[in-house]
Amino acid sequence: MIEWFSNLNYIIQALIAGIFTWSITAIGASLVFIFKKINKSVMDAMLGFAAGVMIAASFWSLLSPSIEMSKSLNMNAWLVAFIGFILGGVLLFIGDKIFDKLEKKRKNSQQKGKLKRCLMLIISITLHNIPEGLAVGVAFGSLAYGLEGATESAAIMLAFGIGLQNFPEGSAVSLPLRREGLSRKKSFFYGQLSAIVEPISSVIGALIVLKARFLLPYLLAFAAGAMIYVVVEELIPESQSNKKKDLMAFFTLIGFSIMMIMDVALG
Repeated sequence: MIEWFSNLNYIIQALIAGIFTWSITAIGASLVFIFKKINKSVMDAMLGFAAGVMIAASFWSLLSPSIEMSKSLNMNAWLVAFIGFILGGVLLFIGDKIFDKLEKKRKNSQQKGKLKRCLMLIISITLHNIPEGLAVGVAFGSLAYGLEGATESAAIMLAFGIGLQNFPEGSAVSLPLRREGLSRKKSFFYGQLSAIVEPISSVIGALIVLKARFLLPYLLAFAAGAMIYVVVEELIPESQSNKKKDLMAFFTLIGFSIMMIMDVALG
């Protein structure tokens, strides 16, 4: 199975990885068929673990290869890394601001229908899933250049980390919609729909990397910036809202350690 995957075209690998991250969202959304509420400690532990994986991946799988490739292309390494990294965060920052305005309008509006609430929830999650899908695509597309740190195992672990944090995102959409009175089927549909952009953006990320090599250092740093923003703005604050915040922090260390080992020892 692993050998079969390794022999695939990088774009196909990116597509499969994107489908994987979407499928984990769908699995999370499917919990609406089983539970009315999910244990918070379990969800927070998963978020903390995913945060650790994504922090480690941001450096070893994205930023470090970005710097190395910038040097090989005779580009200003620190400037390329800075521009890409900041732009990744800025994209998600803008997305958050757009959602905040939409949410404010919803709260101030007298019309608070089910469809409108669905759209608000889906938009907020989708805004974050686009750069996450791009990050997966860039990671697999960069394998074509044999960069130090850009390995298949690192790309797979990156997709795994993103998929893991997608699990609670799926339930974070479907369960509230169910509480608002939507049927289980509709709640599941909207929950998984929020991540359908990930396979698409994964392929786009891989295509851009393969067709325009000079953009790769920027895109690697861009993906790192987007992921760090998600970690700092969403994953860590949510996991640390748990009463056992010290234990949640330990899960973050475990996630970081596993990704570090995959990149350094096995990469």
